[in-house]
Amino acid sequence: MLSSLRTTAAAFALALAALPAHAFDTKATAAYVLDQSTGTVLLAKNAEEPLPPASMSKLMTLYVAFEALSDGRLTLDERLPVSQHAMNYGGSTMFLNTQDRVRVEDLIRGIIVLSGNDACAVIAEALSPDGSEAGFARYMTQRAKQLGMMNSTFANSNGWPAAGHRMSVQDLAVLANRLISDFPQYYPLFAETEFEFDGRAPSNTRNRNPLLRLGIGADGLKTGHTQEAGYGLVGSAKQADRRVIFVISGLDSTAQRAEEAEAIVNWSFRHFTQKTIAKADTPVAQVQVWMGSQQSVGLVPAEDLSLLLPVLGGKEVQADVVYDGPVNAPIAKGQQLAELVIKPEGLPEMRRPLVAVQDVPLGGFVVRMKTAASLLLKQFTDGPAGAM
Repeated sequence: MLSSLRTTAAAFALALAALPAHAFDTKATAAYVLDQSTGTVLLAKNAEEPLPPASMSKLMTLYVAFEALSDGRLTLDERLPVSQHAMNYGGSTMFLNTQDRVRVEDLIRGIIVLSGNDACAVIAEALSPDGSEAGFARYMTQRAKQLGMMNSTFANSNGWPAAGHRMSVQDLAVLANRLISDFPQYYPLFAETEFEFDGRAPSNTRNRNPLLRLGIGADGLKTGHTQEAGYGLVGSAKQADRRVIFVISGLDSTAQRAEEAEAIVNWSFRHFTQKTIAKADTPVAQVQVWMGSQQSVGLVPAEDLSLLLPVLGGKEVQADVVYDGPVNAPIAKGQQLAELVIKPEGLPEMRRPLVAVQDVPLGGFVVRMKTAASLLLKQFTDGPAGAM
């Protein structure tokens, strides 16, 4: 018979000393900060609200382009034609015209470094299911949902102001994380600070990302600005073994965007540290076993467990081991039996699997008879259910 048991791993909790995390007081309308190394969300402000993403939505066009490069639908040296529709785009452009046939690599660099609205449209029309930018936008909306971006809807390929063109800052962080993880071969392009295409746009050659030249580990990803959206940035920085991804939106100026972005990076790295608090070969708790060759089995993390915690020590972090038990034998080594629920104050609750440290075969005849006898004795001692 199974009963729900909630156990506090008191001895384990002693190793998790930390003070509450103090949230960053951002001026952004919406913001999201993710420690990629541990999956810890450090800051979430209006994170799921669909907002105008401006040029930050070009990251989705790039993701689809990288997928096409990976599966052979595009090659970096392939040259694509420029339609009148693409040429007609204003704002930040590569100054493409209908006489051009542009290498895919140049278009991608033009999107990343120059924020080319025309370059996005060229890529979109090449990859669209129906050959139109609108068709590509519908495909991007569908693909975004498949990637877990549930608050994203695209009306075009480049973030040009349009009704219904929306992304949440959380979705933009998800997208940045996927770009970094899924396409490491292309990610270095986001750190390029300058790209001169054919010498035709001397006033638009420099990457607008204000962090790339500061020496703080910043290496991507994309700025954005429209009157409706304000100034925004999807950024990432790596220091030592940690990488932080952040999104800010709705700021008042390029100066405020630069100041806010640098402050967030510094806060993320200076005020949190990654600590290994449990090893995969060291049990953190025991669970009772039903009908097994032994009465209990040790629980270990499925892999070495690292947490991101505030740098200043002092207060214990609550950690619970949660499982339904006793657990029925047989049990295989590595089988998940429980969850470790960790609750750092000021940070989101984290859940990590705990698995059996060893095999526990089904007990023999004598063990099963003793277990059955003890159960009968317990029922006899306790009396009928509901007895006073």
